[in-house]
Amino acid sequence: MDEIIVKYLEKPDLKDPLFIEGLPGVGNVGKLAAEHLIDEIEATLFAEIYSIYLPPQVLVDEDGIARLVNNLMYYKKGVGDKERDIIILTGDYQGMTPQGQYILTDRLLTIAKEMNVGMIFSLGGYGQGQMVDKPRVLGAVTGPELVEEAEERGIIFDQDHPASGIVGASGLLLGLGKSVYDMDGICLMGETSGYFVDPTAAREVLEVLTSYIGISEISYEELDEKAAEVEALASKVMELEMSNLGKDTKREDLSYIG
Repeated sequence: MDEIIVKYLEKPDLKDPLFIEGLPGVGNVGKLAAEHLIDEIEATLFAEIYSIYLPPQVLVDEDGIARLVNNLMYYKKGVGDKERDIIILTGDYQGMTPQGQYILTDRLLTIAKEMNVGMIFSLGGYGQGQMVDKPRVLGAVTGPELVEEAEERGIIFDQDHPASGIVGASGLLLGLGKSVYDMDGICLMGETSGYFVDPTAAREVLEVLTSYIGISEISYEELDEKAAEVEALASKVMELEMSNLGKDTKREDLSYIG
């Protein structure tokens, strides 16, 4: 088996497409946003990517059908008010090792270059380690000329966020894309606790992204429903933790008295 196998279902003829990445990561923010956009604009699957750098496993559906883990690439022509062609990457996993991350990202950028991509949007989450009521969208760009427009769209640039850099595909697509392939890039990171899958942060990221593309009509109903489910789960977890804390305190007091 080759290190990376790209199985094309078709090779679309696209005009100056935007490349949007939403792979699993912190809070699954990028993956949720990308998959929701795919569903809303009814994008077409055109390539399946298999690699030895992805986990050695299959996923099994509710009918017992197994499939090899992969990454998927979709396209849609004439999207939004600006009628932009777009490519969307999502998938089951990112590369398992630093080497695998670099090699997979380089292959993705090679495909993007062949399809005349000039701008990359990478989507992800920024873990705060605590619950976030109103997620902001933090940003990173590949050049100073991109900052002003990003700030006008509500993207936050803070020298302390993210202080440790952007790890994984979202960062490498910008770094390799600019340094090696001369592509501009913007990373959109929704603030999230990192404890749960976060549809709320995904919605915030997607709202910023669609403002760039010029999509004025998109339903967020499904993301909002998922957000309500996650909020209910988080509340139950917090109640359980408080209950256990009370039990632990009582146990410590009894131990001390005895």
